[in-house]
Amino acid sequence: MKFRINQLTAKWLFILSACLFTMISCQKDVTRPEQNEEIATAANNNSEQGHLNQTKTYPADVVIRWLNMQLDMLRVPLAPGTGSQAANRAMAYCGIATYEAVVPGMPAHQSLTGQLTGFPAMPSTENGKAYHWAASANAALAEMNRKLFPTTAVANKTNIDNLENSLQSTYSGEVDAATLQRSIAFGKEVATRVIAWAATDGSGNVNAPYVPEPQFIGPGFWVQSLGAGNTLLTTPPNNPQATNPYAYQLRLITPDVTNGTALEPPPAYSNVPGSPFWNMVKDVYDKSQALTPAQTAMAIYHRDAPGYPGGGHFVAILAQVLVKAESKLDAAALVYAKTGIASFDATTICFVNKYTYNLERPINYIREEMGHSGWNALFNTPGHPEFPSAHAVNGAAIAAMLTDVLGDNFQFSIHTYDYLGLPPRDYNSFNEMAKEMSDSRVFGGIHYQASCDKGLWLGEKVSQNILSKIEFLKE
Repeated sequence: MKFRINQLTAKWLFILSACLFTMISCQKDVTRPEQNEEIATAANNNSEQGHLNQTKTYPADVVIRWLNMQLDMLRVPLAPGTGSQAANRAMAYCGIATYEAVVPGMPAHQSLTGQLTGFPAMPSTENGKAYHWAASANAALAEMNRKLFPTTAVANKTNIDNLENSLQSTYSGEVDAATLQRSIAFGKEVATRVIAWAATDGSGNVNAPYVPEPQFIGPGFWVQSLGAGNTLLTTPPNNPQATNPYAYQLRLITPDVTNGTALEPPPAYSNVPGSPFWNMVKDVYDKSQALTPAQTAMAIYHRDAPGYPGGGHFVAILAQVLVKAESKLDAAALVYAKTGIASFDATTICFVNKYTYNLERPINYIREEMGHSGWNALFNTPGHPEFPSAHAVNGAAIAAMLTDVLGDNFQFSIHTYDYLGLPPRDYNSFNEMAKEMSDSRVFGGIHYQASCDKGLWLGEKVSQNILSKIEFLKE
């Protein structure tokens, strides 16, 4: 009898334990938060939400194709008053818009809202809803290019529409209609806000007719146009008007980006043989008299005109590098934003310095002070003061950002001017490319070596300031 009671007790204890376990398990199922994997699985079965794919799951093709589209617009003469800032400005704002259009799909990264000078709040995505990030980037870049190049040729405007529609058609086969439209609307809203911000950057004021201040008139200073009696006052032989003379009115994208960027000035002007200034110019002349075929080819390749004046060469390089790196959309958006910001800020600071020093170009000094009246540079000298070299500044800034994202010792070739019959240039790193661009300006006869060396330093410093100030990664 005692044994049977023990059996009944054990049976009821087992039943009670089972009930308690079931109740606890049910409670756990109710309160336990879903994991990311489960959320994604649920989305896969939800026709409204689609797949919660991250930006890194998409190829960089959308960025590369829009960069190449932009080159078609940069190859033709720029709109009146745009100056050489056109490519730098487009690169910056398109890069920022691309990044903001896809960063919600990059869990480790964050928006630039509140970090850039005067940058507005960006739109928010809908919680729990899926987005096709390539479609978002496509919509943003289409809108950005329409607004940034309003005076481009009718054929280019048609090409913008065609590229947007072609990519959108491709994406329509990859995702449901609701997700596609949601993604497009998000990208367009990002572009709308970035364009409104860009419109207040002061770029409309930088190319007003240049009137040099009295202290910049005289020996050693750069001058433009023709004076009374057709006296030659500007850089021969093409006598261009001043480019970006009022760059100081541009709003820099990065707060405090000028910290520590003060340049060591060039040697004091002198026409005395053997003086530091004379020797600086003589170095250019001596090199011009002993150019090797390789040095000549280097200078011609990086002259940018004919081709892509005003920084378009760097747009071409970015597209080619992304192809070489086989980048995904997240890396492409990141490098686009970083190189664009660096190019804009570095070039702006460079031009502010140019018109602060107003240093004359080698061709004037070599002809007028050294007595070589028939001397010419390899190609036309640009229409702005000499110090520092914009190629050096811009090249170093962009190289620093490419290195930051894609790494050092990145081997690549550039084919920007294949269509002109120029052979490609090969490099073992981005810094090697920047150094060659810098030196090419001396071999071309349009810059002093000191201006190029200090330009490299300035571009690198600007990029360091940007990387230390802007936090792309979440803490």
